[in-house]
Amino acid sequence: MKYLITIIGPTAIGKTSLSIVLANYFKCDIISCDSRQFFKEMTIGTAVPSKLERAAANHHFIQNKSILENYTVGDFEKEAIAKLAELFLTNDYAILVGGSGLYVDAILKGFDQFPEIEPAVRSDVNAKYEKLGIGYLQQKLEVLDPDYYKTIMEENPQTLQNPQRMMRFVEVCAGSGKPYSSFLNQKQNSRQFTPILIGLEAERKIIYNRINQRVDIMINEGLLAEAKDLFAHKELNALQTVGYRELFSYFNREISLDFAIEEIKKNTRRFSKRQLTWFKRNENTKWFDFETPYEKIIEYLNSKK
Repeated sequence: MKYLITIIGPTAIGKTSLSIVLANYFKCDIISCDSRQFFKEMTIGTAVPSKLERAAANHHFIQNKSILENYTVGDFEKEAIAKLAELFLTNDYAILVGGSGLYVDAILKGFDQFPEIEPAVRSDVNAKYEKLGIGYLQQKLEVLDPDYYKTIMEENPQTLQNPQRMMRFVEVCAGSGKPYSSFLNQKQNSRQFTPILIGLEAERKIIYNRINQRVDIMINEGLLAEAKDLFAHKELNALQTVGYRELFSYFNREISLDFAIEEIKKNTRRFSKRQLTWFKRNENTKWFDFETPYEKIIEYLNSKK
């Protein structure tokens, strides 16, 4: 039996530290499942594990892509499943850790139904429709899913004039990296491993305090300079991210630096709330207080064999 120990929870809760402890205990590798830690140009603002942490356990999918690449959740699913198959040839365990719910679901379940689309993708499609009109959506769908476009043309061409439906088709294609039609009448994807989900949680006040402290640390470590270096690429999807968007507004002289920092904290707190809402949907998760001794978590995992 192959087991994928999956660590979930809100940002700044301690998932990285736990994953390293478990990787050393089970002598296995870590698959990072954070949709922004993939990008090598984004280090401080995405809280990438430190060099010391990465040296303590073998990590995959950390800063392995460029923001200039078009890397989707569909791409990640394909690459991560292939990497897990490789790892499971020599080990019964692997660890999946991260706070990106859509990407976690892609690994555990695959796209057996229409995926949730990141707000940044949805906003981008909507903005381009507002600027370029319905023709943009039609052309985009014809490129991203020519088979489905042809089906619409033959069976119900009026759909091509429906902005809401067309935006949905395009955002699914853009957000997943797969044709919209690939999600129609699809059977459940099978996985060659058994997932064991453990979640870390804390009182909301504690989570918020940890987030505020993390943002202050990021600023002290040079987030401002990192964001400045990326400012020329601010329109890229990868940079539609909390911690960068707010500083871009500061660079545009729309807000003050102090206000930008407070906005980063506020928006990160909101993000953590959405993370918990997403993860709490899975009834198979065993939740632990973030201060639970690691030994108790290991004891639980051993009981699931």
